[in-house]
Amino acid sequence: MINEKYIPRLEYLEKIKPFMGKNLIKVLTGQRRVGKSYMLFQIMDEIARQGPETSILYINKELHDFWDLRTGEDLYRYARAHKKNDGMTALLIDEIQEIEHFEDPLRSLLAEGGWDIYCTGSNAELLSGELATYLAGRHIEIEIHPLSYREFLQFHKLENTVESLNNYLRFGGLPYLASIGLTEAVVLEYLKNVQSSILLKDVVAREKIRQIDFLETLLEYLADNVGNLFSATSISKYLKSQRISVPVPTILSYLRALERAFIIRKARRTDIRGMKIFEVGEKYYFEDLGLRNILLGSMGPTEIGKLIENAVYLHLIERGFRVTIGWLDGYEIDFVAEKNDKKIYVQAAYLIVNEDTKKREYGNLERVDDNYPKYVVSMDEIPGPVNVRGIRQIKLRDFLLDNLE
Repeated sequence: MINEKYIPRLEYLEKIKPFMGKNLIKVLTGQRRVGKSYMLFQIMDEIARQGPETSILYINKELHDFWDLRTGEDLYRYARAHKKNDGMTALLIDEIQEIEHFEDPLRSLLAEGGWDIYCTGSNAELLSGELATYLAGRHIEIEIHPLSYREFLQFHKLENTVESLNNYLRFGGLPYLASIGLTEAVVLEYLKNVQSSILLKDVVAREKIRQIDFLETLLEYLADNVGNLFSATSISKYLKSQRISVPVPTILSYLRALERAFIIRKARRTDIRGMKIFEVGEKYYFEDLGLRNILLGSMGPTEIGKLIENAVYLHLIERGFRVTIGWLDGYEIDFVAEKNDKKIYVQAAYLIVNEDTKKREYGNLERVDDNYPKYVVSMDEIPGPVNVRGIRQIKLRDFLLDNLE
């Protein structure tokens, strides 16, 4: 058994529990360093609690003991050799994308029975794409995100204050920050190292990226343009204005590589009336605010607005919503979030400082003529939610604690 201390992330465990012991491969995906390994420890403890007769076999490809497991054949032989009995064995494999053709042994073990299989990985397409192809619906994917604001408060033992919110917006939600504290110099050094590791291992090496300087320039451009609509063509035009010539297909390829590594997320535009998806024009948001911030090193008034919008987007996807950018007769709604039969509209703003700002943020929502909930989220320290003509204004640090159920 792994003797590791951790702070439980119970919401994720509740998502996994219904599939424990079932003949399905449980795939935990997400950006490197968001806590997937610790979720495996949490799962192992839950398995031991539920059924102590189940034996546990744990493989972590980042540990020296498992470096020799390079191929699917190596993995299969190791698993079979270490199965302790004819009963159920829980097989947990960390960073499975480091094993070539890993899908073949997983498919075989699943067919044999007697295995409760879990694995993690840091590449979206590798895991979901190949497993979907080879296992034909015999797997379930649970995406692990950086800490939500609620978890950030829990991990760092903080109250919901303006200072806590500013720390979250500045440093982001990587769980290990709780172990090193929120001293700025220490945090920034850690985030720089994590950023470099993700780029080198999950983008440059895995995607065989050649133009590393351009990749870094592109990432900085995306960080500086959080919340702005653009396309690969508009990026190409901007680069040409900076005397950098990169063809559109290369830009698209690099954007997809950054998405596959869970560094950025794409939000498409939809027409609110017909929910038609526009082919041109999208926004990109960062999976972790801290990793976004170290690319620019600034948190002035202009940056705050971008961070608020990014934080709202992250909260919506963490709550399981499908999120798009709303478009209605030339007016933009920051977010249209849908889950099952539920839909909400959200405008994100820094401060509602005057009537012009209020008219802009409220006015766009007022154009939407349905009865789904509508929010204006800002940094204004209002005493509680304010309802204006059916639109709820709420301060960001309270919105980020709202389950939106």
